[in-house]
Amino acid sequence: MDEEARPRSTTPPYLSHAVAGALRETTERQLLEKVREGPLPRHLAIIMDGNRRFAADHGLLIEIGHVRGKDKLEELLNWCLEVGIRILTVYGLSTENFRRSSDELTALMDLFARSFREIANDPRVHRHHIRVRAIGHVGLLPKEVQEAIAIAEKATAAYTEYTYNVAIAYGGREEIVDAIRELAGEVQAGRLRPDQIDSAMVSAHLYTADLPDPDLVFRTSGEERISNFLLWQSAYSELYFSDVMWPGLTKVDFLKAIRAFQNRQRRFGT
Repeated sequence: MDEEARPRSTTPPYLSHAVAGALRETTERQLLEKVREGPLPRHLAIIMDGNRRFAADHGLLIEIGHVRGKDKLEELLNWCLEVGIRILTVYGLSTENFRRSSDELTALMDLFARSFREIANDPRVHRHHIRVRAIGHVGLLPKEVQEAIAIAEKATAAYTEYTYNVAIAYGGREEIVDAIRELAGEVQAGRLRPDQIDSAMVSAHLYTADLPDPDLVFRTSGEERISNFLLWQSAYSELYFSDVMWPGLTKVDFLKAIRAFQNRQRRFGT
């Protein structure tokens, strides 16, 4: 078709945006209503993948991609509170991530330190009684990050309504190895026989010993693997993968993941 003959939209851009926004709000409201009618995951685990690719796709510095990812995590916490998910575990930094460039790691550590200090004073945390914890080899982190973690954990240690875990300097295999070492020490000390060790005992020596296993593991960015995240705990978890990059996640994307979990529960009669 000739360019001059091609029909042109007569709708002003601001009206198009308004219509799109109204449709999005309607979809969110409908999904939220359905989500509230079904069984919720008691423990949601999220692999927040795609910060760097989001930055590249939008012509941003990698550091800005991580900042956008942190902002998205703030939104996610609100969404979880809104639907009533009691336990949230997010994959913040793997042990493999320490191989990244020193500039990127420095920016990430500054972001982590700031984030933990902020969350210690976050009104939402204290209003909803959210316990904040870091799980992983925290000793590998810079001193300022360790201090910020300690502040957040101390400020929320007495809370029991919600739990918010940040897996940082974390590796699933390392977690299992740590549990095995502790059990081996018990055997060596004569307090435990090898034949007494079972799966429940291994679970009791993991970083998440006092928590139920995740019901749903949700990963963004289009990758379909769990990348050394909660390996033992995810043995029977539902897995959900989304193509969206983490900073671009919308509330609709989040609610669709919960709906997928609910539909699977109905299908298998659980």
